[in-house]
Amino acid sequence: MSTQSVVVIGAGIGGLATAIRLAARGLQVRVFERAAGPGGKMRQLQVDGQAIDAGPTVFTMRWVFDELFATAGARLDDHLRLQPAEIIARHAWSADERLDLYADHERSVAAIGDFAGAAEAERYRAFCKRARAAYETLEHSFIHASRPSLMGLMSRCGVSGMAGLRGVRPYDTLWQALGEHFADPRLRQLFGRYSTYCGSSPFAAPATLMLIAHVEQQGVWLVRDGMHRVARALAALAEGLGVELHYGRGVSEIEVARGRASGVILEDGERVGADAVVCNADPAALSSGRLGAEAIAALPRLPASRRSLSAITWGLVAHTEGLALERHNVFFGRDYQAEFDDIFHHRRTPREGTVYICAQDRGEGDTPSGPERLLLLLNAPARGDMQPFDASEIDQCERRVFSLLERCGLRVARHPERCQVVTPRDFEGLFPATGGALYGPAIHGWRASFNRPASRTRIPRLYLAGGSTHPGAGVPMAAISGELAATSLLADLAST
Repeated sequence: MSTQSVVVIGAGIGGLATAIRLAARGLQVRVFERAAGPGGKMRQLQVDGQAIDAGPTVFTMRWVFDELFATAGARLDDHLRLQPAEIIARHAWSADERLDLYADHERSVAAIGDFAGAAEAERYRAFCKRARAAYETLEHSFIHASRPSLMGLMSRCGVSGMAGLRGVRPYDTLWQALGEHFADPRLRQLFGRYSTYCGSSPFAAPATLMLIAHVEQQGVWLVRDGMHRVARALAALAEGLGVELHYGRGVSEIEVARGRASGVILEDGERVGADAVVCNADPAALSSGRLGAEAIAALPRLPASRRSLSAITWGLVAHTEGLALERHNVFFGRDYQAEFDDIFHHRRTPREGTVYICAQDRGEGDTPSGPERLLLLLNAPARGDMQPFDASEIDQCERRVFSLLERCGLRVARHPERCQVVTPRDFEGLFPATGGALYGPAIHGWRASFNRPASRTRIPRLYLAGGSTHPGAGVPMAAISGELAATSLLADLAST
């Protein structure tokens, strides 16, 4: 098996995790990435001469990466400097309504009690217990399962686990579950935001997504030098195992011979043969024909109506006044349901949407004395391949965003030359065939989690990895998808 070769398309987190695991088992691995460096969606913007993380900004489930580094005979702490965050996130609804959630559970209970009353604090305790039960029920029976299905989930849970599965109540929406736990609409709004981590609406996503609350309580880490450093560390780890990383070399076609994937054709026309191919591009690139006519049959085409959220982002270097920012900050609009109706039903930018700010020079008590690096994010519909986001629409969005921030007590002194705006149309250019969707298919309805593409495709020796595949969006989930892809590939090669 040591002489067998694999081509990985894309150097995102899923692709790099796959390459590391395969190389650690002795396979020859070549990664082809059309961008100039690793990371995929874990990318950076250059604004006013400074690097700003412009993709994932939250690092959780570090044990996934501890195990990945150990697979390569290395230690995470020797490659990345991580600092546990004391404050998970700061939340604001107005200048007088603010709430911090803490890594320390009891501090969060006390903060919620001060914010919304003792009864809500006790309801939060009950919510956390349910979130933990959801995670413990689904961690091995679903998240680490190679091909998710309802029958498979029930089988893996077994008789003893069925009570836990019933307690998760996957048929309920997240919003319904939150209504059972919280009387204060602001708290339903806060914890409903977890559905957007998967690019979905809390009014349609299943209640199982409350497990994200438990994941955050297990630790949120701040990465020294930024999140893009994670991608660079994984790339270096892969190269240390002998993986060939080819940047600026995109793949135009996946070749299929004798009924199985047999290699790729690069954009410059070169053919690269392989015993197996792992695609770390969005699955929509396969099913739409962006990677050749023969690869279309690999999986069903995703209708545009099932796409997840896209976003409009502002990368800024700016002075701020008023509300003191933490690393992660959320500013809520007044009508949560209208926000998601605008995006998913009317396919338009929200009239007043939730705004997330990652203040990248902030940490535990750090307060910049001058301009600071900010990434602002507004959820938007994934229609970047259908309609342009012209200057007037972006200008309207920008006025709404900064008006909301001022209402919540934050003033941002922005300058055009220190700002870079990215729209769904730009994301479509970066991640073709997605319309700018950043999380693959939306998780709407209890069946949606089981319909997400798994590591194996309909074409033998062609595999998938990345945040748009099972087990889902997010940095650790993308890494787990790489584990699942590598495991499936190795098992298939061994059986052959």
